[in-house]
Amino acid sequence: MTSETSAQRVVVSEFGENPVEAIDTLTRLEAQERPDPSQLNPGDAIIAIRSASVGWVDLLMTSGQYQHMPKPPYTPGLEYSGVVDWAGADVTHVAVGDAVMVDPFQVGPRSYGEYQASGGFAHYSIVPGSALIAKPDSFSFDQAANFYGNYETAYHCLFARGRLKAGESVLIHGASGSTGLAAVHLAKIAGATVIATGRTQSKLDVVKAQGADHVINTKGEDGNMRKFREDVKALTDGKGVDVVYDGVGGEISVESMRCVKFGARFLIVGWAATPFVAKGKGQRGAPNANMLPTNLMMMKGLDVLGSPTVISTKMDPSIRKERLGQLMTWVADGSIKPYVSHTFPLSDYKEAMHLKWNSKVVGGCVLHPV
Repeated sequence: MTSETSAQRVVVSEFGENPVEAIDTLTRLEAQERPDPSQLNPGDAIIAIRSASVGWVDLLMTSGQYQHMPKPPYTPGLEYSGVVDWAGADVTHVAVGDAVMVDPFQVGPRSYGEYQASGGFAHYSIVPGSALIAKPDSFSFDQAANFYGNYETAYHCLFARGRLKAGESVLIHGASGSTGLAAVHLAKIAGATVIATGRTQSKLDVVKAQGADHVINTKGEDGNMRKFREDVKALTDGKGVDVVYDGVGGEISVESMRCVKFGARFLIVGWAATPFVAKGKGQRGAPNANMLPTNLMMMKGLDVLGSPTVISTKMDPSIRKERLGQLMTWVADGSIKPYVSHTFPLSDYKEAMHLKWNSKVVGGCVLHPV
């Protein structure tokens, strides 16, 4: 157990112009005292954090370029796992010493309530008992810290929005990312044929080993995106794919609209290739928003579907029960095994965040406070 004198947490002091500036100059590692149980509610718990995921959203939040903004100063880390260090009298489903994972919809910078300050880049966090779920025996702490955000996003996009079915084909962009790789896993569980794309062959090799049926390197000899429509058509007997899972955005989106069957579903999951859609320093507005060709939507009969998992769930919390039920069934039978390629001690959080920003990670990247 970490001593109180050695406990630390990361703090974002203010929003940067961009994540690189924020990581380098506007974040700090500071001492953290163990929370005082006498000051907490009977429904609260203290978690000694073991693993905290470093996510793309964590990066965008540091510059206020994500649609949901925590109020600085705050501790980043949307999703994490650990051990119950103290539990209030009303917390009866877990006990001190239990290994747990924390629900990021209720806790941390992307949540909306009073526990928004309880980010995972720390030794300790205060959480409501309702946010604690027993860590599956099949998961390591690292895997448990890379489950909810990634697999709930992939499930909502592929199934709730994309209506993906067994026997269909799906083109997954950004497949080596944390949510992209989760989408590969879930699409395969559902019985779909997965065509995954990326710009680095070594990362695509991992994606292939993780279950993708086919991989396509979209990086041309000049370093720019190469046309890949013929690759996709060749892999689908000239028909094109049923679903596009686009977490990348930019020019790859337009090319993808030429790779589909008539009546396909095109899922807008994110725009990792063009992260500066919004202004920096938390300013609102989207001066660099992606634009899509309406002529291709028309002639392909496309369903273009915005797929914001968190916003959709906030608007209608009832949609979460079905997807969590199915996801936990797949966890229980061993079908879901989150992949983590990099781990760092908490003291190296800047290196970890830069590695994630520079797309060097496959699947999950994790900080270890202990």
